[in-house]
Amino acid sequence: MRRPLALLAGALLVGAFAAPATTASATARADSGVGGDGGFTIEDPRIKESSGLAASRLHPGVYWTHNDSGYGPQIYAVDGRTGKTVATITLSGIGKPRDAEAISIGPGNQIYVGDIGDNLGGTWPYVWIYRLPEPKVLKDQTIRATQYVVKYSGGARNAESLVVHPRTGRVYIIDKNENGGHLFEGPAHLSPTGTNVFRPIAPVDLWATDAAFSPDGTQLAVRGYFGGIYYDWNGGRIKREGTLDVPLQAQGESITYTIDGRKLLYGSEGAESPVQAKDAPGSAKSPSTGGGSQASGGSAKHGGGLSGTVRTGAVAVALAAVAVFGLLRLRRRG
Repeated sequence: MRRPLALLAGALLVGAFAAPATTASATARADSGVGGDGGFTIEDPRIKESSGLAASRLHPGVYWTHNDSGYGPQIYAVDGRTGKTVATITLSGIGKPRDAEAISIGPGNQIYVGDIGDNLGGTWPYVWIYRLPEPKVLKDQTIRATQYVVKYSGGARNAESLVVHPRTGRVYIIDKNENGGHLFEGPAHLSPTGTNVFRPIAPVDLWATDAAFSPDGTQLAVRGYFGGIYYDWNGGRIKREGTLDVPLQAQGESITYTIDGRKLLYGSEGAESPVQAKDAPGSAKSPSTGGGSQASGGSAKHGGGLSGTVRTGAVAVALAAVAVFGLLRLRRRG
């Protein structure tokens, strides 16, 4: 879902650091030993609003993505080495997607698409999840999907983060709220015929735009526009461990672990949008281990963790962006 204020702040930040970000991305690609795990640029002109990202386990080096609201029932397989689309999958057996915001892969190579956004600020009486098998052959094709009706126990809300636990297959949603949201747990098994009620089980101190499980299911990474948090999954009783090294992006919308769990890839909306790689918490090169939220300069509410490549000028622009954001927010409230 678009956020004009976030776009304004993001544009200021990215405009100030276009050259350093490009250099860092190129360096990451050169250092990566796995094709596509060092970052890439989405080349397909049809993908104008990439809003979710999921690493394929069936096809290493391939990443699934999809457009935001206003597009058809398609998901795209993107080659992480070239940024080119290698397969377009059209979902059949479902209604017209309303606001697809997230994609995740569960056990058995089942793809889940979260049509969970709400451009009206949390007024839809229900939202949808679509599930389909990941194709064994990457080619343009139509695949029948199962559609699930979803409601929240506390009433309608906007959300952009959906994750499927890689061990249990249980589905979780994090709602999107400026002042922090909640992790919602779905039923142990989704029903294609009844209504699936999701219930809050833990607070998430972030204006969340996407989330991802580590491949072993022990870690949950949540990102926002300006930072991110990672949690010890702890059987669903999540424990905050630290902040993520989130890159500066025009509109940070997506996150996924690489299949080996060593890196996190961060995506953004927009034509020819970049997908940038950072070391995952706990990896050999990760600067985020030890829960260094103070060292990163992140706020508790918005999940700090600006990129380590940020220089003095970046901080100044970031502060200016936040100031503009705050003034506009106060003006809106007034």
